[in-house]
Amino acid sequence: MKFMHTKLPEFIKKLKNAAVKNLGEGSIEIRGLENLKSAKMQSLRTGRIEEAVEEIALGKDIEKVVVTVMPRVPETMHTVIIKGIDKNGEAKKAILEVINIIHPTEEIETFDCLEVDDRRPALGRH
Repeated sequence: MKFMHTKLPEFIKKLKNAAVKNLGEGSIEIRGLENLKSAKMQSLRTGRIEEAVEEIALGKDIEKVVVTVMPRVPETMHTVIIKGIDKNGEAKKAILEVINIIHPTEEIETFDCLEVDDRRPALGRH
């Protein structure tokens, strides 16, 4: 099980290394993970994404790589936890709610690209 997932810091490090070895320091921007403090990524996908970053970095006239992580399904359901904490730092009450968040789709990042190579599997086959 250990090798099935890549921890978030290692994922980011791998992507940065893939760009830096071909373009130099400061040549990659990773967006969409700013609010995550911890996560585990599929190791197989991590490797594929790492290879894609390197492929882009090796492209003619490329000076910077931008990696944006966004939900694939535009509407995601989230639980909202509202907690009341007293002066001693103890949780007194919690209310659970739910909210759907409608995310922008990949077109906002790819509309200006001359070429888009969609390597994603069909939904449900990942």
